[in-house]
Amino acid sequence: MDVSTSESVRDFVSLGMFIIDEFSFADENGKPTGKTLPPQVRGTYATIGARIWLSPSRIGMIIDRGNDFLADIQNTLDAYGKDIWLYRDNPTRGTTRALNAYRGELRGFEYITPRIQITPKDLQGTKLARAKIIHFICSPTRAGEIISQVKKERDWRPITVYEPIPDRCVPEELPALQAVLPDISVLSPNAEEALSLLSMPTPPTKELVEQACRRFLDMGVGPDGTGSVIIRSGAMGACVARRDQPISWVDAYWSGPGGAARVVDVTGAGNSFLGGLAAGLVLTNGDVYEATLYASVSASFTIEQEGIPRLTHEDGGQVERWNGDAPERRLKELQERLARTKGTK
Repeated sequence: MDVSTSESVRDFVSLGMFIIDEFSFADENGKPTGKTLPPQVRGTYATIGARIWLSPSRIGMIIDRGNDFLADIQNTLDAYGKDIWLYRDNPTRGTTRALNAYRGELRGFEYITPRIQITPKDLQGTKLARAKIIHFICSPTRAGEIISQVKKERDWRPITVYEPIPDRCVPEELPALQAVLPDISVLSPNAEEALSLLSMPTPPTKELVEQACRRFLDMGVGPDGTGSVIIRSGAMGACVARRDQPISWVDAYWSGPGGAARVVDVTGAGNSFLGGLAAGLVLTNGDVYEATLYASVSASFTIEQEGIPRLTHEDGGQVERWNGDAPERRLKELQERLARTKGTK
């Protein structure tokens, strides 16, 4: 997979939609519990997943900033690097918001303001134009519209990382997915979504996931079938499949003894994984398997707490720490773990 070395464009841009999440909590009978959470940012997980590895000037995302944009949220975003964000201000409307309504263990989700979807056209003429890698999460039908816009821009053929939106991972969407697959560089549903699209039985097992990978590859992922399928499978890890390589697995970083205790909230793990994957493609010159290790590490930082991981600096700002740890240390540990596993087979 070719990753351009041009310095004039961003390595990675996510077309994710920025959302401010609000929360309500009730018991099984609908009685408020008294629990509260402050508003949190959502839609940035893929960008932060890439930011763990790449400097702010190499990545980007559009933020539609309404008239109710909170200073705390602004400060949170800017802490990761002001150059990442392309702000579009609209004083006549509020920022896109959604309500996460918990009733016992069940979570309801609804938008409480109109959505503003991001398209490749929105990048034209901005600092985010003609990115080397773009990430999008949407229905297969909308993915086709995104690809159509990309093709209309002359001499722009980015690596495309596509994450099907969960509620459209149904068998009825499979024809639309098949139509867009030749233009997708990396297809990455999670295991349940993959099996649902293909009308395969659940719960997921490694055998079923590998079968799903083969079926997607048989449909023709990427130009001339040169694309990749990466099925994110929770604690089982990630299944990496290409036509020209044997199917392989990459561990979830927090798999193994004691790891489960470090998992606090898996919200955003898949998005963060794919941002890390994109960064890994840049840093490994397009090696999809090695890039998946970067993805696993990015996800590991996201699931350690509610919300996005914390970035701090040491040695006068020269050294970055994420949740107090070094991504490079985790990457090396994961590489050594997988090497030992291969050595015992």
